[in-house]
Amino acid sequence: MDNEVKLQAQMRLQHCHQLAEQQLQRRFPLPSLSFDQRGRIAGSARLQANHIRLNAVLLADNAEEFMREVIPHEFCHLLVWQLYGRGSLFKRIQPHGTQWKGLMKSLFNLNGTSTHRMDISKVAGQQFPYHCQCGPVHLSIRRHNRMQKGVIYHCRRCQQALVPQLPAQN
Repeated sequence: MDNEVKLQAQMRLQHCHQLAEQQLQRRFPLPSLSFDQRGRIAGSARLQANHIRLNAVLLADNAEEFMREVIPHEFCHLLVWQLYGRGSLFKRIQPHGTQWKGLMKSLFNLNGTSTHRMDISKVAGQQFPYHCQCGPVHLSIRRHNRMQKGVIYHCRRCQQALVPQLPAQN
């Protein structure tokens, strides 16, 4: 991946950090950033480590989307942890709950969604066909292997158990 894109990502994170400190009138430790996120995930936040991982393949193909939404998205997870979750054993903060959505809106004027809509064909890996009453569903190799060992997955839409799609008969 291009070093310039990595530098832009680091600068965007620093800008998000400065904006949060100004708007919330509080100091926060600057998160560390790496480009080793794998799979179909654009990014992830390691709360206790105050660290953000970005998917280098998706970043290279979708730099504008990362700067606009992914970096603020992951940064807000860290802010929610520092503001509401740290040291609280009894309070369960939802990852994309009210606190997170509120910070996304107030700091970055973003509605915030829990998933991205980027093309994942370069990072998707091998897919295995299953189906339910809704139609075809493709599972990753990890979920396929778990299904082979007896784990049952259900469709997110119809809640029916997924079954392997049989090869077409000639």
